[in-house]
Amino acid sequence: MRDVVDELHRHWRAGEPVAVATVVDTWRSAPQPPGAAMLVAADGTVTGSVSGGCVEADLYERARQVLAGGVPELVRYGISDDDAYAVGLTCGGVLDVFVERVDADGFPQLDLVVDARRGGRPVAVVTCVAADAGQPPGTAARADPAGRLGRRLVLTEGRVVGSLGSDRLDAAAADDALGLLAAGRSGILRYGYDGQRRGSGVSLFVAAYATPPRMIVFGAIDFAAAVARIGAFLGYRVTVCDARPVFATARRFPEADEVVVDWPHRYLARELEAGRVDARTVVCVLTHDPRFDVPVLDLALRQRLAYVGAMGSRRTHDERRKRLREAGVTPEQLVRLAAPIGLDLGGRTPEETAVSVAAQIVAGRWGGTGRPLAELAGPIHHAG
Repeated sequence: MRDVVDELHRHWRAGEPVAVATVVDTWRSAPQPPGAAMLVAADGTVTGSVSGGCVEADLYERARQVLAGGVPELVRYGISDDDAYAVGLTCGGVLDVFVERVDADGFPQLDLVVDARRGGRPVAVVTCVAADAGQPPGTAARADPAGRLGRRLVLTEGRVVGSLGSDRLDAAAADDALGLLAAGRSGILRYGYDGQRRGSGVSLFVAAYATPPRMIVFGAIDFAAAVARIGAFLGYRVTVCDARPVFATARRFPEADEVVVDWPHRYLARELEAGRVDARTVVCVLTHDPRFDVPVLDLALRQRLAYVGAMGSRRTHDERRKRLREAGVTPEQLVRLAAPIGLDLGGRTPEETAVSVAAQIVAGRWGGTGRPLAELAGPIHHAG
């Protein structure tokens, strides 16, 4: 829903019901991750995508039916040559999509979700996407006698709003959803019909809208401007920091969320102490000056960060490693340093260098090799 939430909110405020199709689970090389969504308005307008075109035509018809009838459904799409699936995915993946009608009566908490997202506060939406009490086959009401399907919880700032239809289920889901939110991951939770942790019968999709991960770029040089630009494009909250006020200006880094004048190690220490740096944070040290880069790398490599990279020639890096060892950085910590920074793309310009840095960050996040896909076999998309 992340990609369509603004359009959804516009219809919601106007009192116009819409159908929303959301990817809730994937296997193998599915084209979109959980949380990708497509909105179909009453006038037939489509916003968003769940597969880049593979299943949208079928989903469009299903969404129109759900919008008219109001009964949500969970649909599975998979490999095109498997008769078990209605519509194939040419990529060879499998995805589950939950199609539901959304309006103010069914989703009264949407204002709370939108306010939290716009305020930069984490929020999770827990929706029941499958519910079966294990009764004999029959009507949907008999399979789901308490009406769990389509109900939801919203969790933000210590508040839990809404209900899945059972206090026990609410408590279990809220506890586990907060864990997913802290990790910044969306995904499926499964319980017994009344919230039993070892049971089955209820599947809940947690859409986690965590605060954006941070990218901290040290060194206000032209390469930093390009790295900040691509970092913002990837969804990071970007900070550029340099001790030299003549270079560290907002005018030189318009894509950065903030530009800070401070010594790099002093700024990073303050952010760590304040709890504003976590395991999703990436740090790019582009200063080229041991007075700046050695102290901040000494501090950064002692933390569990997503990525720490440093720019410089191989000679510069050899000297940097020597200084870091003298500062007490262990071999295990040093191996986490990506230096010289980036993948070998052969680029020279700041923009080309930024692409190589971004590629290395993405590969590290998802477990990619950085090799050409044509040389590899198996799934294209990594589970992470």
